[in-house]
Amino acid sequence: MKKNIKMIYQYDGSKFFGFQRQKGKKTVQGEIEKIIKNTFSQEINMISSGRTDKGVHAYEQVSNFFIDRNIPIIPIKRQLNKSLKGEIKVLSVKEVPHTFNARFDAKSRTYLYIMKIEDKITPFESSYITPITKPIEIKKFQKILDEFVGTHNFSSFMKKDKAYRNPIREIFYINCYSENDTLKIEICGNGFLKTMVRIMIGSALAVYFEKENSEYIKKRLQNPNENCKKILASSEGLYLYKVNY
Repeated sequence: MKKNIKMIYQYDGSKFFGFQRQKGKKTVQGEIEKIIKNTFSQEINMISSGRTDKGVHAYEQVSNFFIDRNIPIIPIKRQLNKSLKGEIKVLSVKEVPHTFNARFDAKSRTYLYIMKIEDKITPFESSYITPITKPIEIKKFQKILDEFVGTHNFSSFMKKDKAYRNPIREIFYINCYSENDTLKIEICGNGFLKTMVRIMIGSALAVYFEKENSEYIKKRLQNPNENCKKILASSEGLYLYKVNY
């Protein structure tokens, strides 16, 4: 019988063409699976808490996969960290019950979005912070984002995705705050659809800077339409931040 391995890790999304494996593209899932295959002669299929777009980072991603029982766990962590240094860092690996599923057992996921005035962004931050041209008043922006809190049909705030047919999601909270000249937004929910966070942030920015009217978000939630035009925020400031089980 194989053993089920739970892995917690971080990655720099600017180094990958997204999370999910794609033929001919360097992706987070693809690189991890390739290294385990080459090192341990094991074909694995990672089950993960979520998938991130190209350029999106992770402070804490969680995956599980099954390997032969005779393969020791610690060398997996060591080999991945050695092979993917500067791109992916494995924080922990451990054996878990066979019933554990990193996707379906997650109770909540929290994303972090970071923005900063463009002129204050250094070359070393440019792949990790979204630039804005004007300051944002936190209380005003918080009020706009609060429209998303609760259970809604988010069809108007997602890219089409065959893997997710149910567009109903619950947002538990959204918290905006300032830290070291940056504006940070934490969004916690039971799950997120494809590109949903970027579309939520992009829509809120459009309302804030009056490119859309103040009823824009409310009307999109009340009249869900997966074919409507979406407003996307940039990917570089987005991080998968926490996953709770």
